[in-house]
Amino acid sequence: MSIAPVAFSLMASFMSAITLLGVSSENYTYGFQFIIINISYGIFTPIAAYLYLPIFFKLQATSAYEYLEMRFGKIARLSASLSYTLQMTLYMGIVVYAPALALEALTGINQVLAILSIGLVCTFYSTIGGMKAVLMTDVFQSLLMFIAVFSVIGSALYETGSFSEIWRIAAEGNRTDLLNFNPDPTVRHSWLSLILGGGITFLSLYAVNQIQVQRYLTIKDLKRAQFALWWNWPILTSLSLCTSFAGLSIYSKYYNCDPVSAQYINSIDQLMPYYVVDTMGHIPGLSGLFVAGIFSAALSTVSAALNSLAAVTMEDYYKPLHRVIFKKSLSSNSASVQTKIVALIYGVICIGVAFLAQFLGGILQAALTIFGVVGGPLLGLFSLGMFTLVANEEGSVVGLFTGIGIALWMAFGPKPTPATLFTTTEGCGSAALNRTVTVLAADSESNYLWIHRVSYLYNGVAGFLITFILGYLLSWIIRKIKRTPVQNERYDPNLFVPPLANKLQKAKQSETRLEDISDLNRNGKSDQGKIETIFK
Repeated sequence: MSIAPVAFSLMASFMSAITLLGVSSENYTYGFQFIIINISYGIFTPIAAYLYLPIFFKLQATSAYEYLEMRFGKIARLSASLSYTLQMTLYMGIVVYAPALALEALTGINQVLAILSIGLVCTFYSTIGGMKAVLMTDVFQSLLMFIAVFSVIGSALYETGSFSEIWRIAAEGNRTDLLNFNPDPTVRHSWLSLILGGGITFLSLYAVNQIQVQRYLTIKDLKRAQFALWWNWPILTSLSLCTSFAGLSIYSKYYNCDPVSAQYINSIDQLMPYYVVDTMGHIPGLSGLFVAGIFSAALSTVSAALNSLAAVTMEDYYKPLHRVIFKKSLSSNSASVQTKIVALIYGVICIGVAFLAQFLGGILQAALTIFGVVGGPLLGLFSLGMFTLVANEEGSVVGLFTGIGIALWMAFGPKPTPATLFTTTEGCGSAALNRTVTVLAADSESNYLWIHRVSYLYNGVAGFLITFILGYLLSWIIRKIKRTPVQNERYDPNLFVPPLANKLQKAKQSETRLEDISDLNRNGKSDQGKIETIFK
């Protein structure tokens, strides 16, 4: 594949309908601070491109988790792929739930029926699709997403008259604050939480995630793959900034008549589709185009997830099991059919998870939470293997499960309701009873454990640090107990980040030279000239 479609696909794989609905409602409800997360994408892109990506390119493996078997062993590979399966199954449920929300707001269709219809269409489409089809549809999906966002901003500009007027209304509603530098981990969004938490989430998605690794490997060489990742950053940031401003654009219309408080819609994540119907519903085809954008986003993301889950299941679980039971490898024809059956099964599971997604809060926070609680520890496991020589399988796997356990406890324990910004229904008329709603006070935080008050963005950071630090310490202790020092290991330099790989390569060459000198001496050929040549 060429660079452009892969760059768009890298963005579209995880942004989808969740970005359109979630980011706009985030900025409407909590303000513009969320855009700071885009800085973290720029900071962490070179780390993904020049440290992690070269390793996967050298391996050229179907499953990213093959690396873990080479570096640690089969238990590490199986543990990581099971964790990934959990992460993507939960995420797919939210991806299917998001367009169901939009469909309910736009058409009034029952949410259960919406989830079932979207889930079945997604599953059918994904089961028959392949990687090339996924990449090309991602490009069209991306364009539709941009069109949908531009239509919202354009409509707001037409109504208000200028960007400055949209900003003025947002500023009066206290939604333009960008300078929250509070280092307190319990603050929902600050520069520290958005850059650190956003950066770890970015790395977990763009450095070691199966979906993205599959995309990198569709490009013919490493340099072009790194270029595609660099191009992904401005595309991703452009969509994020436009969608964030779309949130402020929506606020410019509803600043004195909040649709959620007035009970015109059931969820804050339905704001954008409600705005489209309310302001552009009279324009023939525009609402339909918006629905097409939301649906194509869901289709492309679910197809990518099902594609990668099917690949991981076949490579990491089914094929090894088949070899053990039948004492032979699976034929390519059988593998193709069974991969589609596996994708179908995951599609049915994802529909079930979609019904539970409504209990996870806002879809943007829910998606980032899921990426954090599993993605952070998985990043920690890969980093242990790539950045250290001390790490071994026992210590690393214990670190992984401990990291996931604590991150899950942080994310899904009883949490206080976050404080939101002021909204009112004063401008709604008698139908909304002219009631003013001030949503500023959160639950009393003294009733909750400190760890459950920590910002959801730190779930991934905590999971990463616990996995990495605990895994390293346990590996060091186990090496001391078993008396297996690093010096006795024969490592493959291709399994480590380039700086460490170069160091190992030089050490390996020095060892080979010393062996050559030893052979010369053993054979009674201690020719000084030959020895000097070897050293040179």
